[in-house]
Amino acid sequence: MRHLSRLLHCFTSLLVLTASACQQQGLSHQRPAPLPQDPLIQVYFNHEPSVEYTEPYRHQTRRGDDLEQEIIDTITAAKSTVDVAVMELRLPGIAQALVNRQKAGVKVRVILDKTYSHPLRDLSLEEAAKLSARERDRDESDKQLVQLSGDALIILHDGGVPIIDNAASGSASSGIMHHKFVIVDGRTLIVTSANFTAKQIHGAMNHPESQGDANNLLKIESPQLVALFSQEFNLMWGDGPGGRPETKRFGLLKPFRPIQPVQVGNTLVEVNFSPTSSSQPWEQSGNGLIGQTLSTARKSIDLALFVFSAPRLADVLEVDHQQGVQERTLISQDFAYRPYSEGLVMQGIASRSCKYKPWQNPLTTVGVPQLPQGELLHHKFAVIDGQTVITGSHNWSEAANTKNDEDLLVIHNSTVAAHFQREFERLYTNAELGVPDRIKRKFQQTHTRCFTKSTASSLDEGGQEPALAD
Repeated sequence: MRHLSRLLHCFTSLLVLTASACQQQGLSHQRPAPLPQDPLIQVYFNHEPSVEYTEPYRHQTRRGDDLEQEIIDTITAAKSTVDVAVMELRLPGIAQALVNRQKAGVKVRVILDKTYSHPLRDLSLEEAAKLSARERDRDESDKQLVQLSGDALIILHDGGVPIIDNAASGSASSGIMHHKFVIVDGRTLIVTSANFTAKQIHGAMNHPESQGDANNLLKIESPQLVALFSQEFNLMWGDGPGGRPETKRFGLLKPFRPIQPVQVGNTLVEVNFSPTSSSQPWEQSGNGLIGQTLSTARKSIDLALFVFSAPRLADVLEVDHQQGVQERTLISQDFAYRPYSEGLVMQGIASRSCKYKPWQNPLTTVGVPQLPQGELLHHKFAVIDGQTVITGSHNWSEAANTKNDEDLLVIHNSTVAAHFQREFERLYTNAELGVPDRIKRKFQQTHTRCFTKSTASSLDEGGQEPALAD
């Protein structure tokens, strides 16, 4: 009888839906209405369910906001200046938009991370052998994009766009230049979690079914906020390409700057730039700002994180949890079960070679989103009480806090928060909660050796947090 009822429902759905939709879902699926946008702080997601776009390289139509087009449109509107600081830029469309502005007399400047500041090339067998499976797959995707539309960095070079990277400072100790922001005309700011690559925004070119890692983008109109990001950009840029290394300040070469509050219309936005030296008060660091904001929660905290490996932030969350705050956490599958993952601690499993005690009252609302093969949860956001959003390039890690060039925003605006909340619910709906049995067994076995000298090396190649390059 149940099967008959379902068939009847499917038949009725054919009146308003295609047959393929009925076969795939068994139910009609209504596209949700777009959420209202704040006039000064607009929010976009490359998997936003209320809209669709045709991706420009494979020409596939899919759900989501076209993050690349938002960036291109913002650049194209520039009248005087465009500054771009992004770890990796591989999208020819963005490169060509920058060249077009350069040719139109707009002052264009680009800062990249040293690892990604050179055109793609064929790797030697020895170099290719050193790549992880994930790196090889990404390299293949990038090369297919070059065959389709050209190499973005060659386009920039041929167009005369000046570029520097964090090796220009002459500091071998510099971390990753991990920013992902664009400044236009001293008024408009784009801040995103996405690197400017096909895989991050549209999908891997070598996987037709791929639709991109889960990412967000903010477009903000605020001369005051832009002034702070321009200061960060200018510290890194120094006197530009070919200039003196000592004028270019990356990583801990930059001066300490405290957390800055900015009023954007009716919205309070707090800003922090990393890294912060460990000699400075933790409360004045990026992780310190995250911790202070988490401590304000009264009802709920929802986290969608690429990685979570900052113990002091887990401690703050445990206090909130003990005080009755409802917490849910999603972590990218690549990092959720590593020995340094605070997601394990939150679920009552000893982590970091048993150095940190698991929560005595563990959460059952921690897990990984179920994404298509090869795609990542690349967000770095939190929603607090449905009113406040933490976002930016800043991963929740010690490396982001004390080594990398990062940006972090705390936005106190319920309209903005509603967009991030809907994205969290989309990811959480089909998430795999809890720790798989195979992972539990691994850590249970390790726990019996917590006090042996060999434990640290028994977990995950030394049990150390990697240098995160996303």
